[in-house]
Amino acid sequence: MSDVMIPLMEDFYSLQGEGFYSGRAAYFIRYAGCDVGCVWCDVKESWDKEAHPEVELNTLIQRVKDSGTDFVVITGGEPAMYDLTTITEALHAENIEIAIETSGAYKIVGNFDWICLSPKKFKMPIEENYAIATELKMIIFNKSDFKWAEELQAKVSDKCILYMQPEWDKSKEMLPLMVDYVKEHVEWNVSLQTHKFLNIP
Repeated sequence: MSDVMIPLMEDFYSLQGEGFYSGRAAYFIRYAGCDVGCVWCDVKESWDKEAHPEVELNTLIQRVKDSGTDFVVITGGEPAMYDLTTITEALHAENIEIAIETSGAYKIVGNFDWICLSPKKFKMPIEENYAIATELKMIIFNKSDFKWAEELQAKVSDKCILYMQPEWDKSKEMLPLMVDYVKEHVEWNVSLQTHKFLNIP
């Protein structure tokens, strides 16, 4: 494992700000590299893999252990561009629960306890990822996204937990519509980027 290198943009210990585990302490491992290209992405600096140094897996696992966490979120960029088998095995060996946040545009390779699928119109999920999603998080940028959310709801399993989250810069405009929508479609939940309100990474 010592010679396994991770294309890492950043790693840090914080609180999960979004979705089902919002408010839970989590260690974030943000992979570098993404070709999905969301225009409203708030971590565009993660897109270029070559702009970030690789880190030894052993070193990264030690940083996770030193934090004292029991929960890791693997995100990006687009982490599913990579085979995540080795890192998930290493984390599970330390009894750490693992979630992935992904657009679903690539096959998810690794052993995860929680799969948050956050689809992007720019590069849609591959079909097999709908069935394994634990959480569907739809970013609401405009009114047409409600219909898009319904279309993808039909693709995930009945056990998948459904969230709508406003794109940050459109929150004032979209949140009232989301509240009304969720009151009429009670299977959906509203997710907010609470880390931005808390001013934490």
